[in-house]
Amino acid sequence: MVEKVYVTYNEVHKLCQASADRILEDFKPNLMIAIGGGGYVPARILRSFLKRPSAPNIPIQAIGLSLYEKLPSSTPSNPVETPGTKVTRTQWLDLSSLEMANLVGKNILIVDEVDDTRTTLEYAVKELQKDVQTAAEKAGSAETTQFSIFVLHNKDKPKKGHLPQDMMDDGRYLAARTVSDVWICYPWEATDIDKHDKLAASQSNY
Repeated sequence: MVEKVYVTYNEVHKLCQASADRILEDFKPNLMIAIGGGGYVPARILRSFLKRPSAPNIPIQAIGLSLYEKLPSSTPSNPVETPGTKVTRTQWLDLSSLEMANLVGKNILIVDEVDDTRTTLEYAVKELQKDVQTAAEKAGSAETTQFSIFVLHNKDKPKKGHLPQDMMDDGRYLAARTVSDVWICYPWEATDIDKHDKLAASQSNY
């Protein structure tokens, strides 16, 4: 049976808070891209901690990627999902608008909730790099765009996906917490938040 770990909004808030100084000092982001749907809430919380006096809020853009699929053993009361093999775009940046041009030359922080197989993160980085390069060529720009990654949880397991070596060597990947290969239940997935929080309170520390 899959071991489940329940994470509360309060815990997510504190993980973002604990990571903010490192992100500001090392990544210096001036734009965030949240991977939906798990990256939306962490990105918004994180923005509050990255805000500096007299400086504007860091803009958040969003992309939607899906990798997980329900197992046959799932039931409405006990949904269980497993990582799939193919990443599906459900939402992407408009390549014909100013969105892509605005990414050129920026320090971009990609935000997601969990690094499981790393397949989704690999896809996001590769495709965004490709699209930004195209936008830069169209604009005749030689500016460098730098990508970094923040996740709430990294699962300590062999990864199927791979991130650019320079990103890893430069320390532009940050997981607020590394955990074992458990099923993490985030609060924004709950249909009964009171039950979710009770289950979180009853479990031992993960």
